[in-house]
Amino acid sequence: MNIPTNEQLLEQLKNVKGPDLESNIVDLGIVSDIHYADGKVSFSLSVPAERAEKLEPMRAAAEKTIMEVEGVEKALVVLTAESNSKSAGATPTGGSMPGSGADTQVRPAPDAKEMGAVPPPMAGKAGGSAPAPEKAGLPKGIKSIIAVASGKGGVGKSTTSVNLALAMQAKGKKVGILDADIYGPSLPRLLGIAGRPQQVSGSIIKPLEGFGIKVISMGFLVDEETPMIWRGPMVISAITQMLRQVEWGEIDILVVDMPPGTGDVQLTMAQQVPLAGAVIVSTPQDLALIDARKGLNMFRQVDVPLLGIIENMSYFICDKCGEKHEIFGHGGARDEAERIGVPYLGGVPLHKEIRTNSDAGTPIVVSNPEGEHAKIYQQIAGEVLNRLDTESEMSIRPKIVIE
Repeated sequence: MNIPTNEQLLEQLKNVKGPDLESNIVDLGIVSDIHYADGKVSFSLSVPAERAEKLEPMRAAAEKTIMEVEGVEKALVVLTAESNSKSAGATPTGGSMPGSGADTQVRPAPDAKEMGAVPPPMAGKAGGSAPAPEKAGLPKGIKSIIAVASGKGGVGKSTTSVNLALAMQAKGKKVGILDADIYGPSLPRLLGIAGRPQQVSGSIIKPLEGFGIKVISMGFLVDEETPMIWRGPMVISAITQMLRQVEWGEIDILVVDMPPGTGDVQLTMAQQVPLAGAVIVSTPQDLALIDARKGLNMFRQVDVPLLGIIENMSYFICDKCGEKHEIFGHGGARDEAERIGVPYLGGVPLHKEIRTNSDAGTPIVVSNPEGEHAKIYQQIAGEVLNRLDTESEMSIRPKIVIE
């Protein structure tokens, strides 16, 4: 198979007109982070934030054009916001495109404020701060969005997200799941799904399905072993497109499997998407709980309802002796929930059956729905749904203010 160079890819992209409709996107310096691996090309187009929606045809044209290069089988092009003080077509500044070997110039990466991710005010800071950006409405057809998050990686967040989604579906809900963990997408493997989303019309794509749940993930667009070497703005742009440029249809609940931590992706999602609530996943030990507190505090600061905490890997029962072992401690998440006044949703054991079924792409909730582990997820899902109903009722109650 022909392996195109970055120079060849850039030369092809010169066929795409820029926002000024005179110069091309390469000469204007808005192409950046171009990357080719195993037949797939990805790059970003830096445009003014206020013109991003109108410039979607340019993005689509770039994606179509790059597919014409021999050796390119798939393409992913994202729009990233640039500073409002610049315009797409102004004299570009900055260094050479990483790894391109070309003289093309790229613009400086936008800061957090330009992407709408304005940090909440720090405690004790004088003078207050500007109000958070107004949240966009829910994507068409979606009634509620909940985030499943964790303060750190390795606590079983994605496994929990998938089993919760399937358990809510078993309770009669129409459910979708968005894999927002761009750097480590795991939903394709967890759900045993392979393939590429099909384009419906324009920039709208159709999600894949696994066990009746609609799914979208960056894992459908890149191989498991291909690293996503992207800056924060590119990640945010990709997540926004996966949320709003997907034909979800009618969905009661969209579960968002968030990346671990409390970075710009989590903050932007919390501030710009009307989340109905957040679920925090942690393991019992103090080290994980310290990071879980950060996630809880972040959602509180941006006024996202906390649906509760799940203690994953809560205990281990030996197959041979039947004894219960608290490998990572036990009850830490419950104690933390009580301390800060957040619902404790339940504890999930560390068990080989959950792990092997996850690796095999047959989550425990569907592979053994009558088993004790599936029933734990079903019970937690019921608690989450109850909390959603409670939060919904509270949001529509009239608020009486006495001055």
